[in-house]
Amino acid sequence: MKKISVFAALWLVAFSVSAQKDPTSRAWNQPVEPYRILGNLYYVGAADISSYLITTPDGHILLDGGFEETVPIIREGVRKLGFKLEDVKILLNSHSHSDHAGGLAELKKLTGATLYASEPDAPLLARGGKGDFFLGDKLSYPPVKADRTFKDGGRVTLGGVTMTARLTPGHTPGNTSWTMKVTDGGKSYDVVFVGSATILSGVVLTGNPKYPKLAEDWATSFRVLKSLPCDVFLASHPNFYAGVDKAARLAKGETPNPFIDPKGYRAYVEKAEKRYLDQLRKEKEAAAKGSLPPA
Repeated sequence: MKKISVFAALWLVAFSVSAQKDPTSRAWNQPVEPYRILGNLYYVGAADISSYLITTPDGHILLDGGFEETVPIIREGVRKLGFKLEDVKILLNSHSHSDHAGGLAELKKLTGATLYASEPDAPLLARGGKGDFFLGDKLSYPPVKADRTFKDGGRVTLGGVTMTARLTPGHTPGNTSWTMKVTDGGKSYDVVFVGSATILSGVVLTGNPKYPKLAEDWATSFRVLKSLPCDVFLASHPNFYAGVDKAARLAKGETPNPFIDPKGYRAYVEKAEKRYLDQLRKEKEAAAKGSLPPA
């Protein structure tokens, strides 16, 4: 698959219409072979729409539901790996945009799993994405009600696995980066699933009446992301962490496991923070000249 290199700009343009009617979203939602990342952690998502299966003796955890149209890909991926979708007991979400939450209602129906969502994003999920501070009602999806909500630091435990929620707001008010430990080959690794550190094209950071604390929230998010220990870097889109390339290398038997990439994680966070700081500086300079565009 051709690498998507201008994610933020394409996202808004592509999704201004129905999720599956444009070339970009169709490219993101193409089926790929599911695979084991390491330990009890598996990839069951689409080409550039992540979904992760964490297996345990007491049932499984599924992180992110993709588009509504991604559900068959997730279901088939779980089956190909030798597991049953019906054994998923917990559904988690990174954030309330349609490409990560659109399939949650159907997955909840298919599995009967308990859905956990952050307190800020739970209302958006319940409205099917309508009322987003930037997208408005443009990219709605089947509404889904969270069974339980969490604050920063909330923990979800199943079968000896603990997922910890770190709120990294900005992309959405309740954008969540999940962490866990995974054991492989007798070693323990810190895993970070980044929700998103992307500022969508057109978003104004300062003086935004629909999100007054947006700039402050982004600053908090980068402090959190920089504080997290990370051996295995994953995220809501594989292009954030070179997932397609790493999966191909893993399939060829490359050692050490290419998903063990602490340097890649640090580079990603540093690059994203630089984009934030550059935009913030430009907005402040524009405001001083009285030329800042309205939010």
